[in-house]
Amino acid sequence: MTIIVAKPGEVQFPKGMEGVIARETTKGYVDGQKGKLYYHGIPIEEIAEHSTYEEVFFLLMYDKLPTKDELSILEMRMRQYREIPDAVYDFIKSRAGGYNVHPMSILRTAVSMLAPFDDASEEQAAAEREAIKITSRMATITAAIGRVRRGLEPIHPRYELSHAANFLYMYLGEDQDDFMNRLMDVLLILHADHGCNASTFATLVVISTLADMYSAIVGGISALKGPLHGGANERAMAMLDEIGSEKDAEPWILNAIAKKKKIMGFGHRVYKAYDPRARILHSYAEEITKRAGTERWLNIASTIERVMIAKLGAKGIFPNVDFYSGTVMSSMGIERRLFTPIFATGRVAGWAAHAVEQLKDNRIYRPRFIYVGPVDASYTPIDER
Repeated sequence: MTIIVAKPGEVQFPKGMEGVIARETTKGYVDGQKGKLYYHGIPIEEIAEHSTYEEVFFLLMYDKLPTKDELSILEMRMRQYREIPDAVYDFIKSRAGGYNVHPMSILRTAVSMLAPFDDASEEQAAAEREAIKITSRMATITAAIGRVRRGLEPIHPRYELSHAANFLYMYLGEDQDDFMNRLMDVLLILHADHGCNASTFATLVVISTLADMYSAIVGGISALKGPLHGGANERAMAMLDEIGSEKDAEPWILNAIAKKKKIMGFGHRVYKAYDPRARILHSYAEEITKRAGTERWLNIASTIERVMIAKLGAKGIFPNVDFYSGTVMSSMGIERRLFTPIFATGRVAGWAAHAVEQLKDNRIYRPRFIYVGPVDASYTPIDER
């Protein structure tokens, strides 16, 4: 192996490993130029229209759509794993209500706490089963965090509800109608996987060391916590609040563009066309804002989109999933600080599926640094410094 020592800037390389191939995958892919997203070859539009989160989880895990019996078995397994230990509830109740505590920090620790209560957590052969456990329990943890943040007691999961319906029940405290449950399903589906993003890659790096599945998923949660990855929908909602009204939206955006200010919810590292997930959520936003009386948010957002596409669409800047997901979730009665934990609750399916895939053909990740510091420097005794 050649030792790479160079002067700063002497060796060219893609910062952030942009475009570097990490591994092969069968899970899904993003065609950023055409604005397409596929889960195992199936367009996200078809999946969002016809599928459920449980079915998408099966597709990502096993590279095929399940039969009725196969789906029923996975649903049964996910339901049997929903409950979390009392100690995890106690931790959430003791810490999640803190004003300055980020809910992603609570989620990260709570998922890590699950491992000592799982006798099979260290068994590599049990990775698939652990993936199902964690994916199921993430919803319970996230809902409990949301309840405690509002000063309420966590609600235990119910066995007979779907994954999405059970989450809304645990969070909102009562059963929701078919539209709300379907919308929650779609939100989780749209966030389930998205290529080799930072949190998925973090998950792969951890699992490649043959660490346990809990550690790998905690790695994904930790990466998603960063504001450059998760949380853009929360900041997009803050922007709508700052604008205040539909009539003020166009001048606000034009002024922001003139000042080269970042417009939250627009542009993407991969997409140079309209994010298909944003288009799907826009259609749901029309109905949910009518129900909630929050049409003002959608009207502001629609004006922003019109102006942004007119001004910057030629440069490949379009709405991404975060632009409309905040409006949708806020209109559903979901607290903004819970947006990123819900993102994680959907994305865990992809993290887990990629981790299991990594283990089937594993090699530990070991990229390289280019050393640009001094060479053969002499040690100076502390009294002479």
